[in-house]
Amino acid sequence: MEDLKNNDEIISKEMWERIDEEDKDNEAINRKSLTYFQDSWRRLKKNKLAMIGLGVVVLLILIAIFGPLFSPYSYSDQNLRFASLSPRLGLHKISDNTYVHLASGLKLYITSKDGKVLKLLDPIKQDVIKKNKVYEINGEKVIVDFSKKPFDLLNESGDQFPYYKKVWNKTYYLGSDDLGRDVLVRVIYGARISLLIAFIATIVNFFIGILYGGISGYAGGKVDNIMMRIVDIISTVPLMLYVILLMVVLGSGLKPIIIALGSVYWVQMARIVRGQVLSLKEEEYVMSARVIGASHFRILLRHLLPNAMGPIIVSMTMMIPRAIFVEAFLSFIGLGVSAPKASWGTLANDALASLRSYPYQLFSPAIAICITMLAFNFLGDGLRDALDPRLRK
Repeated sequence: MEDLKNNDEIISKEMWERIDEEDKDNEAINRKSLTYFQDSWRRLKKNKLAMIGLGVVVLLILIAIFGPLFSPYSYSDQNLRFASLSPRLGLHKISDNTYVHLASGLKLYITSKDGKVLKLLDPIKQDVIKKNKVYEINGEKVIVDFSKKPFDLLNESGDQFPYYKKVWNKTYYLGSDDLGRDVLVRVIYGARISLLIAFIATIVNFFIGILYGGISGYAGGKVDNIMMRIVDIISTVPLMLYVILLMVVLGSGLKPIIIALGSVYWVQMARIVRGQVLSLKEEEYVMSARVIGASHFRILLRHLLPNAMGPIIVSMTMMIPRAIFVEAFLSFIGLGVSAPKASWGTLANDALASLRSYPYQLFSPAIAICITMLAFNFLGDGLRDALDPRLRK
């Protein structure tokens, strides 16, 4: 009783006051409760570069799947008369409805006003000494004077035909290669090859690397040592040597690259998953699962791997552009897909011989590789920040 009296003296009525109605809910939790992945998606959407990367990846997938359906050409269709046409055409006006484009190699094309290539003209006369070619268009002679640069288009009187303007090539939007094949369609087919490599790398990492690393980390002891020594042995052999040895047995093409990636690309993922499982298997929820009789396989699949999924997803996203670059590099040095199939690496290799004359043939696959790798890297960085539970607010 004395303690109560002392408390009454300490807590006096002057220390209390009635709060206003509008201040009642100041301490209430108004935000909806979110799961781990819902909150990660919320934070990912705030990262502009990551969302741009995600949009580019989705757009790349859609273009690779549906893009060739909207083109009249296939990756192997050739038209030697339309070879090495640039994406931009400089037009000269011959008459009211007749326009021509003088391409490299002194080839003269009849085009439409908006840049659609209609026909390659054959010269009716060629004078090597005077350095000119004579063409006939609708009964009118057109003389290409290549005695000096820039080359002139002259009529019979020696007057120049007026320069109209530069327009986009409506027949081949990214130009054509030295065999008259559409560069745009071949770049799109190259995206299919790259996405196939990315898909295989993802599947291999998921089913082999995650399970192998998870079992190694969860088992520990001698099992862990043996499994990790196998990983060390596999990782010491360079990927290039794998591909060369497989090409000796299987021949050249995409198949050796797929087998090589499938046999060794899961090694890094296995190490990452092993490290995560080693740090998680001593947690209290794992011990609780053991106490209630959960099997080792259930603990690994239902408790450990889902809790390690954040770093796993980030690592998979970052390894996809590396796989794409590996395929492009191998194709560039001649160990990839064989002609006439298209790959970004083979397109870059084919364009090297004519780099000074037709640089656009190299720019198209090179820019495609850069954009794809940047998109995956931006997405991977965003996922790393979004899936980090320490940054959850």
